[in-house]
Amino acid sequence: MCQSTWHDFLRGLPKCEHHVHLEGCLTPELIFSLAAKNQVQLPDAATNPAYESIETLTARYGNFTSLDDFLHFYFIGMSVLNQESDFADLAWAYFQKAHADGVHHAEVFFDPQVHQDRGIPYETIVAGFVAGCKRAEAELGLSTRLILCFVRHLPVASAEKTYQDILDSRHFESDVIHGLGWSSTEVGPPKDMYRDIYASAAQRGVRLTAHAGEEGDPTHISVALELGATRIDHGIRLVEDPVLMQRIVDEGILLTVCPLSNVQLKCVKSVAEVPIRTFLDAGVKFSINSDDPAYFGGYILDNYCAVHEAFALSVDEWRTIAVNSVSESWIGEERKKELFESIDAHVLKFAELV
Repeated sequence: MCQSTWHDFLRGLPKCEHHVHLEGCLTPELIFSLAAKNQVQLPDAATNPAYESIETLTARYGNFTSLDDFLHFYFIGMSVLNQESDFADLAWAYFQKAHADGVHHAEVFFDPQVHQDRGIPYETIVAGFVAGCKRAEAELGLSTRLILCFVRHLPVASAEKTYQDILDSRHFESDVIHGLGWSSTEVGPPKDMYRDIYASAAQRGVRLTAHAGEEGDPTHISVALELGATRIDHGIRLVEDPVLMQRIVDEGILLTVCPLSNVQLKCVKSVAEVPIRTFLDAGVKFSINSDDPAYFGGYILDNYCAVHEAFALSVDEWRTIAVNSVSESWIGEERKKELFESIDAHVLKFAELV
């Protein structure tokens, strides 16, 4: 952790988290607990020693070799979520941790296709996560947004079915689903596989984001923008294309950067290689996020501290990150004003760090 005064500053700095997968908050403890509750058979420890105990699974999480290696464990973990209360409890577990880390606003991803393939109704998944969001708003004072993520390792037809579920439920109109994104395997599937879905959603005024430029080259970012994304999740390989980077600056596109995730998935060797300094100097807007914190060993404050240790940012630079995180959040101007005021009040308390 960063030094004491800086740690206090970073812990209390009002944060917006834009890139966290609720299913990525399934700790080994919760996986084993829900597996027992729902009578879900986890992999046999004889063939997959990682599942021998909570301790062995936790240890395995620290040794992912790639995005696909991580996803293998990620989708096994999702299999323990069966009932509405499971989804609600998972969301609540995340929000409690986020609140303790200084998160005031959270825009959270969920991946319904994988659950639906297991026979879990769309309505069960959404109702559970919505219950968790409402509890966080009522008991913790957070504002929340729910973003449905399509997963790129499944056929387009699967995403089309889930998209139709959203339309049938009128979840865009009722402000239950606040945006669409895509995640999972980046390199391999067609870059524009959701072209038709995104075109339809854009016509309805739905906000769009996309995981791009993590493992894949900057053309993945270009295609996401072409399809209507107004936010890019990860995006660290943007630095390889200066022209595209200038476009991102000019259009005020937010990148949702996940430093510890980038290290764990071997996209970079250390947090110091994440282009934080390059983005700040170029005027690229970005937020700092946790991605799948139960798997990567770091929630949002851990990521903030890791960035500070790597780059020794100034109070003014941290204020810029916090302000940009608020300005590009999918919330109303009144809520933004509240968060801006909270940031300024907090920065004023730590004037001695300037």
